[in-house]
Amino acid sequence: MNTVATPLLQVQGLESAYGRIKALKGLDFHIQAGETIAFVGANGAGKTTLLRTLSGVQPMTHGQIFFKGQNISKLRADLRMRAGICQSPEGRQVFAPMTIEDNLRLGAYTQPASGVADGLEKIYQLFPVLKEKRHLLAGLLSGGQQQMLAIGRALMGNPTLLLLDEPSMGLAPLLVAEIFEVLKILKAQNMSIVLAEQNALAALELADRAYVLETGRIRLEGSGEDLIHNEQVRSAYLGM
Repeated sequence: MNTVATPLLQVQGLESAYGRIKALKGLDFHIQAGETIAFVGANGAGKTTLLRTLSGVQPMTHGQIFFKGQNISKLRADLRMRAGICQSPEGRQVFAPMTIEDNLRLGAYTQPASGVADGLEKIYQLFPVLKEKRHLLAGLLSGGQQQMLAIGRALMGNPTLLLLDEPSMGLAPLLVAEIFEVLKILKAQNMSIVLAEQNALAALELADRAYVLETGRIRLEGSGEDLIHNEQVRSAYLGM
C-alpha cells in the first residue's frame, strides 16, 4: 500500500497583515523533502511577505505552519533558523562593513564551530569569486556577487529548508543564469527550496511545483512545466 510522506512544510490558512491591509489571504500549500517549489507573481502579490512569514520575521495573523510535523506557528525567527529554515532575503541585505568571510561565518552562528571551515569550503566551491575576494568588505561587491554572498550566508546555516526571495532581482541576464545554475546544483543535491521569484520563466523551469500568487491569494498551481504551458500564465507572466 502506498503511503504519502508527511510534508517537510505544511501551511494551512496562512494570513498576514500590515495594519489593516491583509497581505496574505488564506494560503494552503506544502513542500516535500527534496522538492523545489516556486511562487511567481507580480510586485505586490505577497511573495516577500510569504517568505518572511515562513521564516518568522513577519508575524502571521491566522493559520498554521507545520515543519517536520511540528507546529511552529508561534516559534520565534531565530528558533526557526535553528530548526533548519534559512532565508536569503530580498535585496540581499549583506553586512556591508564586514568582510565576505565574516558575513558567511555569521550565517553559521547556530552551527558547531567545528563545521564552519567545511561549510566555507562548500560555499567557495559553489561561488569561486567569493573565495577570491573573501577578505574584501561585502559592500564593495557587485550586486550579483552580493546575491551570491546572501545565498551562501543562508547555506552556512545548514538549512533543511532554504527560502530564496527574488534571487534574480536587479541582475544582468548573465548573472541571473549563473545564480540559477547554482540553484540547479542545490536542487540536484536534494535541497528543499521555496523560491519566490519575479522571473517567472526561470523559476518555473527550475521548480517541481509552482504557485501563482495574486494579491495575497494562490490563483493557480501545478507542476512547473504545466504552468509554463498554461495560457493564462504565458500571457500574464511570460510575455508569450
